[in-house]
Amino acid sequence: MNLGLTNFILKTADDSFIVGHRNSEWTGFGPFMEEDIAFASMAQDKIGHAWELYKLIPAPNDQQNYAEWLAFQRPVSDFKVAHLAALPNEGYDFSLIRHFLFDHAEYLRYEMLLSSSFEPLSHLAKKIKGELKFHTMHAETFLFQLANGSVESKARMQAALNYTLPFALGLFETYEGEQEIINAGVFEGEEALKKKWIQRITALINEAGLTLPDLNTIEPVFGGRNGYPSEHLAPLLAEMREVIALDPNAEW
Repeated sequence: MNLGLTNFILKTADDSFIVGHRNSEWTGFGPFMEEDIAFASMAQDKIGHAWELYKLIPAPNDQQNYAEWLAFQRPVSDFKVAHLAALPNEGYDFSLIRHFLFDHAEYLRYEMLLSSSFEPLSHLAKKIKGELKFHTMHAETFLFQLANGSVESKARMQAALNYTLPFALGLFETYEGEQEIINAGVFEGEEALKKKWIQRITALINEAGLTLPDLNTIEPVFGGRNGYPSEHLAPLLAEMREVIALDPNAEW
């Protein structure tokens, strides 16, 4: 597997793995029971997506449990997580906006992957795209409800959007080997995905009655794809690895 394809799979998996864990943090703390269950369910889906992606990467020297190693024992500096994914849950307004922006990007990504020349990705996209459709429907439902609620509710949603958007643009950061997979027909590229995403979210945000900040005035938060992880990633991974860190060679 060439470098571009490996990096593409890793970054896609890493984002889902970390966002999945952030979503899971709402378990027991959701604003009401149905939302508690919904975020827990979506967290499970995303971690499952990451697992399926990690398994696509060939294990060096037939290393056992390589997918688990990628998730739980790989050096933090090797992760390719967009900063958006690692941000702590500041509140439900922020988590919902991240959910909306991230899941629409992922839905479109997998929609584009349906025609990927790399068959394992195109086959996986058929399954994951269907699950992500429900995620985007959930995000849109609550975006519209809260943006059209009280004055305070709308103001908080607008503030969360303004804060989160620069991080969301970091989802489309280029990475080493990207041109290789574009040339090979694996994926059309992050710029092509970003254009589709902007068109999609602009229409929905306007319909909800919120205002999309001028994208020409926003500097995307980059670095996560290229060795400059979020300051929040290492503490989060340490928390996620507490059990395996007790004995990395234990068999369960």
